[in-house]
Amino acid sequence: MINRYASVLYILGILITGFGVLMLLPLSLSWLNADGAHSAYDEAVLITVASGGGGGARRRDILLVALIWSLLPAFGALPLYLHIAGLSWTDAYFEAVSGLTATGATVLSGLDQLPLSINFWRTFMHWVGGLGVVVLAVAILPLLGFGGRSMLKAETPGPMKDSKITPRITETAKGLWVVYVILTAACALSLHFVGMEPWDALMHAFSILGLGGFSTKDASLGHFDSLDIEMVVIFFALVAGINFSTHFLVLSKRSLRPYRFDVEAHYFLGFLALSSLALAIYLWPDGIYDDFLTTLRYVTFHSVSLATSLGFATSDYTQWPMFSGRARPVR
Repeated sequence: MINRYASVLYILGILITGFGVLMLLPLSLSWLNADGAHSAYDEAVLITVASGGGGGARRRDILLVALIWSLLPAFGALPLYLHIAGLSWTDAYFEAVSGLTATGATVLSGLDQLPLSINFWRTFMHWVGGLGVVVLAVAILPLLGFGGRSMLKAETPGPMKDSKITPRITETAKGLWVVYVILTAACALSLHFVGMEPWDALMHAFSILGLGGFSTKDASLGHFDSLDIEMVVIFFALVAGINFSTHFLVLSKRSLRPYRFDVEAHYFLGFLALSSLALAIYLWPDGIYDDFLTTLRYVTFHSVSLATSLGFATSDYTQWPMFSGRARPVR
């Protein structure tokens, strides 16, 4: 039985070790910024790297995907658990799962006071998990002598798993990550240009491109109260919601034509535009916001944030009247 799954354990060990190496980024940031969290990263890196290992024979790709998504959060939770006083292991693991799966639900409060490196690690997990840890693994494992096509199919949803944008699956995975990095850099620079501090811009870019919801502020994007920032977030959330294969084709062909032929993107953008306008018209008479343009601003932001699963908020949209939740008063 052990020999049967030895190869799975071997590859999983490589990925866990690599995940531990990624922790050197927030560790270095913690040392440079002197935010007091470095001891948590010292232990987390040692535990994670020491836990990586294995060796053997045949692969079980679906099992490997399941193990990656269940075990990596346990190591991702270590810096949070070791540094944040009073945080239970369950809550730390929940936060790491939410981060790596880009779910974005958080059990933490006082985000504004957390050390820079802790917030960096939270949002960085969004970024790593957003495009898929497995996609990253597929790009790297062939360098170690392992194939990855079936593992990528086990991870990738929808028709994208059967499409080939390059002849080799490794080149496809690498290409998608190149696009991901470029778009993340563009998003971070844009956020900084419209007023965010550099680190806040980078960390929110991690969340936006990963379509998670972690912020460095308890008030989420509402903390900044900036229309310019909201417009940048809307744009890059929509970009992140479009099939990355289309972005790759645009980049490789140096042409915008692939966007013209992406029917899925047309329906996606069109539906969001129409639904945002319709919802703004529906809410405007209730006087929740001062005027129609302000209503459209908040409705559009939250419609995009919810439809893309980004999860950022700029106001309490739970106070909006629901289509079937409250009857309009007779005027």
